[in-house]
Amino acid sequence: MTSPTSPTLLIVYQSTTGGTEQMAQAAYRGAARVVGLRVCIRRAQEAGPDDLLGAQGYLFATPENLAAVAGLMKDFFDRSYYPVLEQINGRPYAVLVCAGSDGSNAVRQVERIATGWRLRKVAESLIVCTHAQTPAAILAPKTIAPADLARCEELGEAFGNGLAMGVF
Repeated sequence: MTSPTSPTLLIVYQSTTGGTEQMAQAAYRGAARVVGLRVCIRRAQEAGPDDLLGAQGYLFATPENLAAVAGLMKDFFDRSYYPVLEQINGRPYAVLVCAGSDGSNAVRQVERIATGWRLRKVAESLIVCTHAQTPAAILAPKTIAPADLARCEELGEAFGNGLAMGVF
């Protein structure tokens, strides 16, 4: 059960082939099990500064596109960065990346943005590698393995528990 004073975890994601969306939804399911926590999930193109200001913690989920954060996720950061600057300092965050090969540069990009916002990383970034290396495989709909989705759920639940208990 949540109350108007319950902390809110905001999950912002971008997904073109479905992999990142599956990961974000799994994290949502995990966090939604936490008593005393509100969980809000938004596609990057629908999220903005008001969503960030209304939440006490953030989970950013993005695919790796050309060894970088997805364009629509970057657009979310571009639209939101300055309007919330100096207003969300110290809030916790974590990162999910659906990668074709590596994912580490996408993580670095999100971490640099989070550093500018002075957010606090509270979990190791979770990268799921699909090994999509051909044009057909890259563009194909993705199915994330149950074990990887379980890891995303665990991250969502752990983050949510920390937020609800005031640990973060």
